[in-house]
Amino acid sequence: MDIELKNCNNIDLARIHIEEGKLNIKFAPNGTGKSTAAKAIQFASEGNPEALSSLLPFKYRGSNPNNKEPEVTGLDHISSVMCFNEEYVSKFTFKEDELISNSFDIFIKTEAYLKAEEEINQLTQTIKQQFTNNPDLETFILNLKELSSAFKITASGNLSKSSTGMKGLASGNKLIHIPQGLEDYQLFIQSDKTVSWIDWQTKGHKEFSEIADTCPFCSTNTSDKVEKIKKVSQEYDKNVVKNLVSIISILEKLGDYFAEDTKKKLELITTLADGIQPEHEAFLVTIKGEIDNLVEKLEQLKSLSSLNFSETEDVAEKLETLKLELTFFTNLNSEKTKSDINALNESINQLAEQAGNLRGKINIQRGLTKRLIEKYQSEINAFLAYAGYKYQVEILGDGDKSQLKLRHLEHQSHLQGGSQYLSFGERNAFAIVLFMYQCLSEKPDLIILDDPISSFDKNKKFAIIEKLFMGASSLCLNGKTVLMLTHDVEPIIDTVKAVKTQFINKVVASYLRFDNGVIAEKDISNNDIKTFAQICKNALTSDLDDVIKLIYLRRRCEILDDQGDAYQVLSNLLHKRKRDEVSDYREQSQEGIYPEMSNDKFSDGVDEVKKDIPSFDYLTFLAQIKDDENLKNLYASSTNGYEKLQVFRLMQNPGQAPQNNSVIQKFVNETYHIENEFICQLDPTCFDLIPAYVTQECDKILGLVT
Repeated sequence: MDIELKNCNNIDLARIHIEEGKLNIKFAPNGTGKSTAAKAIQFASEGNPEALSSLLPFKYRGSNPNNKEPEVTGLDHISSVMCFNEEYVSKFTFKEDELISNSFDIFIKTEAYLKAEEEINQLTQTIKQQFTNNPDLETFILNLKELSSAFKITASGNLSKSSTGMKGLASGNKLIHIPQGLEDYQLFIQSDKTVSWIDWQTKGHKEFSEIADTCPFCSTNTSDKVEKIKKVSQEYDKNVVKNLVSIISILEKLGDYFAEDTKKKLELITTLADGIQPEHEAFLVTIKGEIDNLVEKLEQLKSLSSLNFSETEDVAEKLETLKLELTFFTNLNSEKTKSDINALNESINQLAEQAGNLRGKINIQRGLTKRLIEKYQSEINAFLAYAGYKYQVEILGDGDKSQLKLRHLEHQSHLQGGSQYLSFGERNAFAIVLFMYQCLSEKPDLIILDDPISSFDKNKKFAIIEKLFMGASSLCLNGKTVLMLTHDVEPIIDTVKAVKTQFINKVVASYLRFDNGVIAEKDISNNDIKTFAQICKNALTSDLDDVIKLIYLRRRCEILDDQGDAYQVLSNLLHKRKRDEVSDYREQSQEGIYPEMSNDKFSDGVDEVKKDIPSFDYLTFLAQIKDDENLKNLYASSTNGYEKLQVFRLMQNPGQAPQNNSVIQKFVNETYHIENEFICQLDPTCFDLIPAYVTQECDKILGLVT
């Protein structure tokens, strides 16, 4: 798979090769555009042009005569991408009550679980069909919910005065009992547009009465009707009327489901002239209680699943308790309700005849769930143990209520979330393992890891790599198409060289070189990773300039901790000391003075150097490295940044770098000396690891560019 990116933030052009079914590690320094590449690929795969457009380089945001836009091609076979980055950590992990927001989908909802669930659903279908085949029953439930939601119960068990139902009924029904003096408005008040008429009349009076004593609609004089018009807004509130109309409407819809006596009482309550009294409130509280209980039982039947049956319950006995007895719902005990309830109860009887079969299916699913929970808990906790984290996880709750909980080994209670207890590294370690399990659940075509492990120490890095990629493909990301973008070369050293037999045919690695907006990719193989001693040895037998060979020879002595005569000669030479200024750094006096190197030791040192560089002559080479023009030419002819920096370091008075660009100078100094922390590294003569901006700054200092 070859992906091409154009015009994305700092990237003008990048071509990235990804081998399917393998871990593709792309090593690049910070500032190369790794996160930009990850975002661009994700946005393009999601078909999100707006998000992709947000990556337009700043240089085109002011003037863009050629209408350049961010582009990503080569994703024809990629329909889904999952990306691990800071956004994933903040969005999906370390929620208030659990470690990850969708534990059930990730850990429990496997294909096997869904298959078992489907078999259970087939058995319970006789009950669920009562809902799917009866639209009136569905409407009945919705209407019951609407009526119940209109009345809220306070802690003391009374109706809340602030609930919409109470607001509509509290002052009585003025749609029927029209206040004295407003009888002329009866047709409007009792029409099906009452609410909008009241709103229109009230606004008209407030907005236009001060303009003139005439009707804003017909222009007739209204001076003798001002008080009458004003009384409408005094007696009628649009929102109160709206609530009253809503209550009356929903009661009419539910009419046939109420017992005859209940219908009469509700009609009385909704037509009271002076508002409801305590006895009316008590009656409404009773009805709401019956409605809430009935809705709860109906919805339990509608969503009947294995979760409704506890492990110790007898299925037949449990089904018996699910039947609806209208004797206990006296206010809803009508012929219409009875017809629907009898059909439901009959479907429960039919299911009860298969109680044994249902119990068997539930036990299979419960056993599967238990094994999944034990498996994932064991896997995650094993990783935490060998990675050195003092935490364990537990999956608690049934079905879609399952939650992944965290606890410390020295504490029994579960922690809320986890982000406030875990260090930055611990959060990242947890998050990336949880991300792996989510990938196993959702099966994306491409998985992107954006600098996932650079913040960890060496052991934890490998522990995470081992967890993510070593094992059966059903248990980890082994065999999945993964793009890992990192500024850390260590994962490459581990997988391509140190323990390559464990990752054979599973990993491909490359180096991304960023230069003037273009990313070029170079493959990394086992032979490209060398000890620095090997790198120095190869350099000494190459066709490099002898001055650069001297630098490698001196560094080899440092690597081997060889402070012998050859090292003393090389150190003095590279510090540009004349023969009579050559000191022996091994023989410091108490006053901190280094004595002059003896002729014998100096001669022995020169002879040692000649074994690797036969043409070596101290005075000849001293003249070369003191000749700035010669070094500048050598700098210009060097083929990689590493060699350029070695030559740059040798130059006399290289501009005002220490004062004007101390960051670049520090980079140069640390590259010149031993900065390698690893046993192995990429050969700097083959892989130009020095960021382009560093050599560009050196070019400016030397006057090679303007």
